[in-house]
Formats: sequence, C-alpha cells, structure tokens
Amino acid sequence: MKKPKKHKSKKLVGQIPGSAIYTGEKSTLKLFIESFDYNKQQCKEKELRDVEESFGFKFSDTVTWLNINGLNHVAEIEKLGKHYELHPLVIEDIVNISQRPKIDEYENYLFVVLKMLYYDTDEKIVSEQVSFVLGNNYVLSFQESEGDVFDAVRDRIRQGKGRVRDMESDYLLYVLIDAIVDHYYSVIDTLSDKIENFETAIFSGHVDDDISQNIQNLKREILRVRKAIFPLREVINRIEKNDNKLIQPSTLTFYRDVYDHLIQVSENIDIYREMIWSLMDMYMTTISNKMNEVMKVLTIMASIFIPLTFIAGIYGMNFEYIPELQYRYSYFILWGVMVVLFISMLFYFKRKKWL
Repeated sequence: MKKPKKHKSKKLVGQIPGSAIYTGEKSTLKLFIESFDYNKQQCKEKELRDVEESFGFKFSDTVTWLNINGLNHVAEIEKLGKHYELHPLVIEDIVNISQRPKIDEYENYLFVVLKMLYYDTDEKIVSEQVSFVLGNNYVLSFQESEGDVFDAVRDRIRQGKGRVRDMESDYLLYVLIDAIVDHYYSVIDTLSDKIENFETAIFSGHVDDDISQNIQNLKREILRVRKAIFPLREVINRIEKNDNKLIQPSTLTFYRDVYDHLIQVSENIDIYREMIWSLMDMYMTTISNKMNEVMKVLTIMASIFIPLTFIAGIYGMNFEYIPELQYRYSYFILWGVMVVLFISMLFYFKRKKWL
C-alpha cells in the first residue's frame, strides 16, 4: 500500500489565528540569544541567558541587535513578543517556517520574512527562514538554528567598520538583508559550476546512469532558489516606496542597491532554469545519437550478411540435382564469391562514409 505523502506544512485546519505552533523538525535545539548593543563610541556584545535579559534594550538610546536561535522554544518567543508588543500573527509567522518572503507593517515596527540559502557539507541546498522585526532602535532576528551568514556583520559592528555604528536600526536591517542577498551569489555560483560540469560530461560522452536523476535534482534546487528569491524583490520594493518613519530617507539608497542585486540574481536564476531544460534535451539527444550509432552498426552488419545468408541458403537446400554440386571446385568458388561480395560491400559503405 502506498504511503500518504508527507506535507511540509503542519498548520492544522481550523486552527485559531495567532496560535504559535513550531512547524520545523529541530525540536531539540537549545535556545541561544546574542545581543549587540552599540553606538558610535562603543559596542557591547553579550550572550543572554534568557529572554528577560533582553527587555531593557527596548527603550535604550543605543541601537540593539538581538539574534534569537531556536524557534522550537515557542513560550520564550511569545514572552519576548509580549514585551516588544508584537502581534500574535507575527509570533505565529515567526515559528511557522513555511512562510513566503514578505513584509508586514505595524504601527511601531516592521516585520520581514526571508529565506537564507546555503549549501551544507553534503552539497545539498538548505533554505532556512529568517524573520526580522525592525523597531525604533532595535532589530530582532529569529533563526531556526545556529549558523548563519552574518559573521561579517558581527565583525563590522565589533570593529566599527563602515557606517553601521554611525547609523540607525534601519541601516542595521539593511546590512543583515544585504548579507543574505550577497550569499545568494555564492549559491548561484555553485549552481553555475554544477551546470557546467554536467555540460562537460554530456559533451564528452562521460555520462553515468544517474545523470538524468542528478539533472532533475539540480532542477529542483534551482526552483527552490527561485521560490526563495523572487518574492524578496517585492519586499525590498515595498521598503523603497514606503514612507514609514522607521526607514530614513538616507537609507533608501542602500535598499535600492539590494534591489538591484536581487534583479541580477533573479536574471541569473532564469538563465540557469533555461539551461537546465537544455541540459535534459542535450542528454536525451546524446542518448539518441548513441542508439543511432548502435543501430547503424547493426544495420551495416545485417546488410553485409543478408546476401551471404541468401547464397548459403540456396546451396543448403536438399535438392538432388543442383548442377554446381557435382563440380570439383564449387565449394572454393562459392567461398570466393562470398568473400568478394563481402569486401565489395565494405568498400561501398566506406565510400559512402557509413563506416
């Protein structure tokens, strides 16, 4: 009996809106909270023991980045959301990892969801949901597990590189989004290398039995990347055209730069999508050509042996009065005729360039 297909989304039908239910599979991860509290003069980095330690950052004069890892700790996230006055639907979307990239505007904050893409040690693409809450002087980021693409951002904050320590929280959100978008380039570079390797293997004829399945897997990877990147263009576009007080006019230029990067990445994804279809067509054409070569050899062999078989069939009949049977050299003459016929047909096929 065929097993029912397992759906990624675990949201129950009839569930009360705003019910926070973790939909991922990493239910044993520990809660990890790190904070970066900074201004032009100084930066304080700390690993927090619980969410209560983060409550004091809400009304501080400095800019704060709180990074929370461990979406399975729903109760702690709800406690944090209550203090920062997050809507229950926002909490629900944070712990529901099947969200589409989007932006929601509220009175005192912006809520942004996007996908962080990277390859794991097995060269399989991983799509992890990252949620951001932009407040007046803080940014909250929520990740399912530890390990991300923000190490360069952490170094810039610690060492005061660039503008990040001189700007407000809206610039910090830009820096974090830009780090994710920049990492998209490494993902599409890996996709490009995979496509080139497949092209080389197919053109050289060094294809294995699994290449068709590997091409299909690559096609799924490209579709997964496309699904993560394309909606993000709408998110950044809305930030650009928004007159929300949390986004300073001077920061909009940086968000436009992110939008330009997304357009470039999206165009590359479309190109790779077309190339993967061409790869499959190329592979099928190669298989067809190989089959044609086999059929060509078999046809030539059959063409050579058909007249020889015809002659052998005539003289293999059991008639008593076949005139040539009584001749002393009939056997040798027959062999000579068959050899001459064989060589003549080989010469003919060679001249026609069929061999």
